[in-house]
Amino acid sequence: MIEKVQKYIRDQRLITAGDRIAVAVSGGADSVALLRLLLELRQELGIVLAVAHFNHQIRGADADEDEQFVRSLAQQFDLEFQLGFADVPAHAQEKKLSLETAARELRHAWFATLLREGHADKIATAHTEDDQAETVLMRMIRGAGTRGLAGIAPWQKEKRLIRPLLCVTRGEIEDYLKRLGQPWREDQGNQDVRHARNRIRHELLPVLQRDYNPSIRRTLADFAEVARAEEEYWEKELAPLVTRLVRSGKPSRSGRTNRKDIPPTLALDLSGFQALPLAIQRRILRFMGEQFGVTLEFKHIQELLLFTRQKKPGRGLSLPGGLVASSSYRELYFGRQPENEAELTYQYALPIPGEIMVPELGSMFRANLVSAASPVSGYNAALLDPALLASELTVRNWHAGDRFFPAHTRSPRKVKELLQPGRLGQELSLIQRKIWPVVESAGEIVWVRGFPVPQAYAAKSGPAILIEEITMGSGA
Repeated sequence: MIEKVQKYIRDQRLITAGDRIAVAVSGGADSVALLRLLLELRQELGIVLAVAHFNHQIRGADADEDEQFVRSLAQQFDLEFQLGFADVPAHAQEKKLSLETAARELRHAWFATLLREGHADKIATAHTEDDQAETVLMRMIRGAGTRGLAGIAPWQKEKRLIRPLLCVTRGEIEDYLKRLGQPWREDQGNQDVRHARNRIRHELLPVLQRDYNPSIRRTLADFAEVARAEEEYWEKELAPLVTRLVRSGKPSRSGRTNRKDIPPTLALDLSGFQALPLAIQRRILRFMGEQFGVTLEFKHIQELLLFTRQKKPGRGLSLPGGLVASSSYRELYFGRQPENEAELTYQYALPIPGEIMVPELGSMFRANLVSAASPVSGYNAALLDPALLASELTVRNWHAGDRFFPAHTRSPRKVKELLQPGRLGQELSLIQRKIWPVVESAGEIVWVRGFPVPQAYAAKSGPAILIEEITMGSGA
């Protein structure tokens, strides 16, 4: 088995001579075997080893005994010992996570600290071929795409995690430890079939192996390798397409949004998108969701594909994670619905002619060049003289102190006063008032939803700018 692991390390280029490797050792068979294997290979690989143990404080006295076992193991081989700990159950309850997810989150945060503080160059974890098979099968059952079916990667470069044991099975590991006379710790939680992974490990996989495919674990691991190579290829192919077809609906240069981590909107060129093969279309739509931290499932991708084929500009489609898609004749917009009042401040550039999606409102604003003789109806449309406007307008929510001079009134009014029920004809909630839109040209408000444009900016003849607010409908 030593030669098998050594070959895998070299084939996957997991380790470079001189690397300081912190081996994540829980005390279980897999991690103890990883440590013993790397100890046997360290001279040939030219590496420095340390032991890293994270106490999740889930199993009480058993967890403390695991910690002592791993500490003794590090002392036995004269290795540096790094200890991390956290109250995983409390974190899981606070963040409403499963214990498994909370444990992984806190453990990986600690790994990142070890790397950042210079205790190691890489972290080695003991995932095996069995873990790979279980992961692929679990994701397949849940309906993952090819990225999910790629399973566990041999190397997560951004986290500097390496997994040298993905080429060996749990059975091979236990045989290896028994030959060495090396004990390990057993976690009885791994037998609890209330957890999905344990049911797959102890119930489903044995049935598949016995009745359908004796090599099912190897087959699933091979499938993961194929899927991972496919993903790596398509990521490279997708990059130039995204650059060409996707633009960010960033705020105007003078504006801001309160969300620093995600773009306010993204726009996808529909003509270029619809000319692509279906497989690439699906990947681009998945990419769009990921930019907002949302994983779109197959059914959501299918809904979006149908949505792009419908010629109904202004319509909206609600997606997971508060994500909303809407369309114009030329573009598909993605944005996030605001979750609270603090996120409702917005400001976007509106070119002339052009259009912009305002996700805070669930509306699209459009500035079209038309004739002043064009019929206009409804409060969400207005004709302005282009000669009196800047080349680019600004769509934003009103601010305290803003003033507007609607036609047929004697003097400018504060927007705050215009939004009173007596003038507007409707009662607004606090949030509705806060996000009420205005359109600005060179610092002057030339349009307010629900009011006629100022006489000073109104188009009287010749070309005109038609400003429309198109409110998204519901459904696909």
